[in-house]
Amino acid sequence: MRLATIQDGARTRAARVEGAEYVELDAPDVGALLAEPGWRERARAADGKRYGTGDVRLAPVTPNPGKIVCVGLNYRKHILEMGRELPEYPTLFAKFADTLIGAEDDILAPRESEAVDWEAELAIVLGATVRRADAESAAAAIAGFTVLNDVSMRDWQFRTREWLQGKNFESSTPIGPVLVTPDELPGEVRPRLAIGTEVNGERMQQAQTDDLVFDPVRLVQYVSTMVSLRPGDVVASGTPGGVGHARTPARYLRAGDRVVTEIENIGRLDNRVRADS
Repeated sequence: MRLATIQDGARTRAARVEGAEYVELDAPDVGALLAEPGWRERARAADGKRYGTGDVRLAPVTPNPGKIVCVGLNYRKHILEMGRELPEYPTLFAKFADTLIGAEDDILAPRESEAVDWEAELAIVLGATVRRADAESAAAAIAGFTVLNDVSMRDWQFRTREWLQGKNFESSTPIGPVLVTPDELPGEVRPRLAIGTEVNGERMQQAQTDDLVFDPVRLVQYVSTMVSLRPGDVVASGTPGGVGHARTPARYLRAGDRVVTEIENIGRLDNRVRADS
């Protein structure tokens, strides 16, 4: 099943995706839908108003998550090619919901940064509340997966040893276009999918999600040890090699650039960069 949060004017609604149509569901967005008991059955059975893809825009698939937990340094090949040892524990930081934008919205490049970078990521969306989850309950709590571009302001990120300030500029993080439930993906809760980024048509990142050091189930287990994960929460699983900051010379996004972030069998984010004036 594929779910989206669609926007018609100021109104958002959760929707089931059927080919080129969106079938409206009785929930204001996907995050709210996931908080309802029996959401899978309700979403499959609903037969609400239908919209064509050209009739609505896509909002962030889960617009108001209580938590967005992000992971750094999590692609095995990228870590090893940089001459580093594989980490014993995930590197975690947080993003705020104010950063999120839809799959085709403009990325706002802040005037305070000269080092705006791309990061394609597989994002895990929770569909149940878990705390101190074992592997079985962690897997069962994963509602599905979506695409996230963890756009980062590198000059702010590396001002200190903590990364939060470089990851939380407003309206900088596309997420979507849809949530895909695990049963539709090869590998299911440990999906095996191609992931990549293009900037102005040039391939920048290309990897496979089964190269993750800490897979989605392990990440849900680890994060839920600290704090309850709840329906609609997001865990972004990290980015592969090919980011602009690691290039020689470094390459960053500028106003007018087009960034396409895509994960096989899930979908693509297609965003223009716009100066935030």
